[in-house]
Amino acid sequence: MKFTVDNNGFLNNEQECILVGLFNAPEFSGELAELDEKFEGQLTELVKSGDLSSKLNTVSKVHTFGKIPAKRLVFVGLGKAKELSFDELREAIGAASKAIQEMKISSFAVAVDTLTTEQLDASDIAHAVSEAFTMATYRFPGYKHKGNIPETFIKNLTAFSKDDSAEIEAALQVGYAHGRGTNSARALVNAPGNIITATKLADYAAEIGKKYEFEVEILEKEEMEKLGMGALLAVNQGSVEPPKMIVLKYQGRDQWDDVIGLVGKGITFDTGGYSLKPKDGIVGMKTDMGGAAAVLGAMEIIGELKPEQNVVAVIPSTDNMVSGNAFKPDDVITAMSGKTIEVLNTDAEGRLALADGMTYAKHHGANYLIDVATLTGGVIVALGTDKTGAMTNDEDLFEQVLEASSEAGEFIWRLPYTENDKKRVRGSKIADLNNSPGREGHAIMAGAFVGEFAEGTPWVHLDIAGTATSKSDHNLGPAGATGSMARTLALLVERFEPAEK
Repeated sequence: MKFTVDNNGFLNNEQECILVGLFNAPEFSGELAELDEKFEGQLTELVKSGDLSSKLNTVSKVHTFGKIPAKRLVFVGLGKAKELSFDELREAIGAASKAIQEMKISSFAVAVDTLTTEQLDASDIAHAVSEAFTMATYRFPGYKHKGNIPETFIKNLTAFSKDDSAEIEAALQVGYAHGRGTNSARALVNAPGNIITATKLADYAAEIGKKYEFEVEILEKEEMEKLGMGALLAVNQGSVEPPKMIVLKYQGRDQWDDVIGLVGKGITFDTGGYSLKPKDGIVGMKTDMGGAAAVLGAMEIIGELKPEQNVVAVIPSTDNMVSGNAFKPDDVITAMSGKTIEVLNTDAEGRLALADGMTYAKHHGANYLIDVATLTGGVIVALGTDKTGAMTNDEDLFEQVLEASSEAGEFIWRLPYTENDKKRVRGSKIADLNNSPGREGHAIMAGAFVGEFAEGTPWVHLDIAGTATSKSDHNLGPAGATGSMARTLALLVERFEPAEK
């Protein structure tokens, strides 16, 4: 998308559509007062009659009928200026963006200064506009035959503001990068498992690496066998698709130190293996690589914005299938770290893949680890579908993840992690660990298992089983994949402060 910043005001500029903010205030002021004057007081009358509302997220379309050069205005209600948060602003702009998309126009503008408050300046507005518009108007193209009517896409956005043009344009670009990275993650999760295989996921990662000049490593099955990645290889045993260990390295500093490791679960389809899922539970398991998608989306954002940090992204990828070769309950396997694992549940495969992913991230020098995965139904039972479950062994790292998630508007809730939890995953009589100690506290048990492979490295676990998808349309996107945690991970990297040594 092309962005233009104009310091001359929006009242005398030809545009297909201009987005205007409307606060709950006794009367119009500033540019809105001038606009009402050009409309001969008719905007005031529309407010009085209720046809134009300042209620938060309310969208109203007004044709100008030649009173100003712009053809139409889209007003978005923002409530009381003192109460408006950045998250609420982003949601409101998302609602307005959907209305603008329906107009089938190729460009629009935003009157930035009509959306500012004492707490939210023009740069905040610009970021919110480009991010929210990009996310709200995302559509998965699907695989239906297309009609003869050509689709119209918005390619140009003009921001009218009296503030510094360079700062506003930079904010527009940052917001756009965050939105695009989120949408890339959505597209991966929405694609079916026969199209996004481990091989295709690796190819996609390699394309990202080439575009942004990341160092790329794709381990094949034979290389994994030499390295002893028995946990990931066990999950892959029942599949005809080869596994991949995908690595992307971004070096934003001169020295390869204080490295942030992002580890994403890349199970491209999960049958549950011999612990087979029921028919209602198996549909939708193409989304079980939501963690991998979030990591790849974050790496796209990082590639665009180039923060001064070092990052290694590691994605262990395979599907989990049933065959004569598939691993079984009661099997004992050996992970790359050397730890042995008693398999009590083949549907608890994601934590096995992450085990080798965590170890390999440390092999590449990761000093901090964040794993993200659609790991358990238990986290949905505990927290619902709008909260990501988190666990950690390091307070300082968790606080930085929490701050990033708050800025992204992606709510996380910390789950307890105690010595008793560690004892339960270490409770096998014949191996170092067992992969499924029972239903009680299942989300915590899964995270505790993954934590065994952090081995003292500062670590945060993010279970996005509930937040990776949405069953219904919302202000920032359609039903389907959400791209959850892509922006949180990117913001963590952008804002990261290493621990004092």
